Amino acid sequence: MAEVIAPPRRTTRRKSSTRWVFRVLAIGYLFLLVAWPVSLVAKETFADGFQSLGDAFSDPDVTSALWLTARIALLAVLINTVFGVGVSILLVRYRFPGRRLLSAFVDLPLSVSPVVVGLSLMLVYGGRNGWFGPWLEDHAFQVVFAVPAMVMATSFVSLPLVIREVVPVLHEVGTDQEQAAKSLGASAPQTFWRITLPAIKWAVVYGVVLSLARSLGEFGAVKVVSGNVAGRTQTATLVVDDKYRNFAQPEAYAMSFVLAAVSVVCIIVVSLLRPNHSGRTTSKGSA
Repeated sequence: MAEVIAPPRRTTRRKSSTRWVFRVLAIGYLFLLVAWPVSLVAKETFADGFQSLGDAFSDPDVTSALWLTARIALLAVLINTVFGVGVSILLVRYRFPGRRLLSAFVDLPLSVSPVVVGLSLMLVYGGRNGWFGPWLEDHAFQVVFAVPAMVMATSFVSLPLVIREVVPVLHEVGTDQEQAAKSLGASAPQTFWRITLPAIKWAVVYGVVLSLARSLGEFGAVKVVSGNVAGRTQTATLVVDDKYRNFAQPEAYAMSFVLAAVSVVCIIVVSLLRPNHSGRTTSKGSA
């Protein structure tokens, strides 16, 4: 029998020390970039107990902004979910000219500044100088400086989040079950609802949560197309900016903490509810 030679202890110790160095660097990076700034916001929010939160929620402009933010975020998430799943299936399940170009355009919102998005919407839908502005004004339909443009801007900046969660899962599950369902006489809607959607449901849920968190925190594009009118077209992020500029820092910190807390809670809940697929992978590999 061949003698098994154990690796030298020095090599093992070097690998272990290198691993710990990378862990410390990663944790330190996340602490300085994320944990510390967010903790300072929480500290400033509760510096006077719950006084800052009470003052913020007693302000009608703040409550109006929160409701408007929730409406816009939910509409944007609904739009992104429907179109995100549809575009994901189109990119993975079909081959057509321009597919790679479409996939590249999907990532465009991640590389373009939100301010550019807002300006583009202004040039298309705004006033007499926009492409569709005169027609919209003639028919008494306002897009810019109203909720429709705010929803479009929010949907644009958060669109890739659903698609980039669903596309890898569609690649992973393959088409065997879908083809089997079609061979048994299942229609396209039946195949989608009974085969495809259950296979990608957690990817959709996670993409929806990320899209919701992104929609709640959108600032640049919404500020350009909203008009920033208090009580009408002012979202929560615009309230934070307005309060901070007008030296109402406690209320600005309170609103920032609420937005951050909602996003963090959503991500934590989905992470806890999402099933662990490592066991499935292990069992398949061992089989």
